[in-house]
Amino acid sequence: MTSIERTAYPRFKRLITARELHVFFTPSEEERAWAQEATDSDEHQLALLLALKSYQRMGCFPEAHDVPDQMTEFVRRAAELPEHALPVYGSERTAKGRRSMVRQRCGRRYDGQGARAPAEETMRTNRPGPHRTAPQDLPSRTPSRPRAD
Repeated sequence: MTSIERTAYPRFKRLITARELHVFFTPSEEERAWAQEATDSDEHQLALLLALKSYQRMGCFPEAHDVPDQMTEFVRRAAELPEHALPVYGSERTAKGRRSMVRQRCGRRYDGQGARAPAEETMRTNRPGPHRTAPQDLPSRTPSRPRAD
């Protein structure tokens, strides 16, 4: 069975081992310097590093309440930030800017509309088989109307 962090909707595991923390969530010196340069406080630096390491590991940005305390503490200590530093996520505008910075650092870009066209084309060109759904069998984008009897 596929582990939850490798699915289309990845989540953090309930228990993260010390090895996983060190391998996947230790920020490099370069990442620490980048975060320090990009932010103006320890709290924002911690939030940016958590976003970066989460995105690198899972390919998405988790909600603030979904990041395990264990991971927050580990990254805070690895980045040598003060004990009182807690991640500050701020406004939606700040979060959006932070996500853009992380994507740019990882060499990716966000294009929600652009991703739909290739997906629709793939669905239309793939020949339906016993385990596939034909495009005409897919639900319509418009809500169905009640029948008038």
